[in-house]
Amino acid sequence: MADYYDTLGVAKGASEQEIKTAYRRAALKWHPDRNKTSEAAEKFKEVTKAYEVLSDPKKRQMYDQYGESAFNRGGPGGFGGSQQTGNPFEGFGGFSSQGFENVDFGGFSDPFDIFEQFFGFQSPFGGRGGRRRQQRDVYEITLTFEEAVHGVKKTMIVKGEEKSFQIPAGVDNNMAIRFSDFDLQVKVKPHPYFTRKGQDIYFEKDISYPLAVLGGTVDVQTIYGTIRLKIRPGTQSGTMVKLHDQGIAYPQSNRKGDEYVIYKINTPARVSGRAKELLNELEGEI
Repeated sequence: MADYYDTLGVAKGASEQEIKTAYRRAALKWHPDRNKTSEAAEKFKEVTKAYEVLSDPKKRQMYDQYGESAFNRGGPGGFGGSQQTGNPFEGFGGFSSQGFENVDFGGFSDPFDIFEQFFGFQSPFGGRGGRRRQQRDVYEITLTFEEAVHGVKKTMIVKGEEKSFQIPAGVDNNMAIRFSDFDLQVKVKPHPYFTRKGQDIYFEKDISYPLAVLGGTVDVQTIYGTIRLKIRPGTQSGTMVKLHDQGIAYPQSNRKGDEYVIYKINTPARVSGRAKELLNELEGEI
């Protein structure tokens, strides 16, 4: 029998925020539209099931007292309750469900629905495992790269009425955002020099041959501004440097991706006579 705390990787006394953070990490890792391993779908169901119980104070209290059997009708030890009343605790050691009458003991919700409710939009990985959804009005909106990265307030006509709404920071191309009575399909324009992969940013930076050989400093663009990086002597073309937390924010989260700077050595097409002499001298030294 699974331990819900172990499933999420948190301690039994974990706070509500720690449980949310753990679920966010695990759900993104095991979502079957993102993780193509054979175990992903089952793992996704397990972490979502654990979150559904531990995020609800009453369900968590019941779980801490009676374990997973509290939510399995007909579970081990005859923990099935009365067929007439449907009370899963009736006849179980004289235990009464008084004080827990608002807890749903009859199974678990759809893990994909919980995922969408938690993140506030549909799966950011392009689907829901082929499952059919109830038809909803879908509108399309095109954002610039910067608007998608930083978030933006937009106004558009929805069902004949002008509505204003906030696009959260970190949305990606083809992501669907769920609002109360419609879905918004996001299209994001490409950036001229940033490449996005999930919440990470990739940026190619040209550096001169002398700078690559001798080392020095260089200014590098991030989505938050310009920072100065140190170039090590002997840097090779294709060297990649990771800038922690300089990537795109995860929607509705304090977490950010990273930026990866890839150095490309800029080889001039033409050089002066003096430059040729210096290069020839350099070749003789190395």
